[in-house]
Amino acid sequence: MSKKRCGWVSDDPLYIDYHDNEWGRPEYDDKKLFEMLCLEGAQAGLSWITVLKKREHYRKVFDNFDPVKIAEYDDKKREQLLNDAGIIRNKLKVNAFIVNAQRYLEITKEQSFKDYVWQFVGGEPVNNHRKTLKDVPATTPESDAMAKQLKKDGFKFVGSTICYAFMQATGMVNDHVEECFVAIR
Repeated sequence: MSKKRCGWVSDDPLYIDYHDNEWGRPEYDDKKLFEMLCLEGAQAGLSWITVLKKREHYRKVFDNFDPVKIAEYDDKKREQLLNDAGIIRNKLKVNAFIVNAQRYLEITKEQSFKDYVWQFVGGEPVNNHRKTLKDVPATTPESDAMAKQLKKDGFKFVGSTICYAFMQATGMVNDHVEECFVAIR
């Protein structure tokens, strides 16, 4: 008998591994949080599997999501990225990575990025007990607040839906449905 998983997981081994070992697990590393915020923004209008399949290439061409390096990308590097078929070649999304790296560096002069993003859930994971996938919202008051603050601080591609997906992906909220073997009981 196979393990029960959340209904959004396909039979793709990459997706299964992501669901089983990463999604909904609390992440506290600043750089990994930055990476996930960027990738969730890249997902806008697309499916997560599209981004997930390109994630390793994103890491390669975006200097392993080093915000110091990304913040200094020039027009030549932008053009190079926009011609790279291994990523989503959307000018606004590529520019958002650069702007977000610059904003990240500003934020982390004052506090860790972990503290900055985790404040929206009080610093602790929120373990939701969703019965079915239909019970999982696209946004919450917490993701609304996060999106509002990120936008105020100059971040791009950070609407409430993207922020909620980011919160789910990084374990700020655990939305594994009750029948999923990963769900918190």
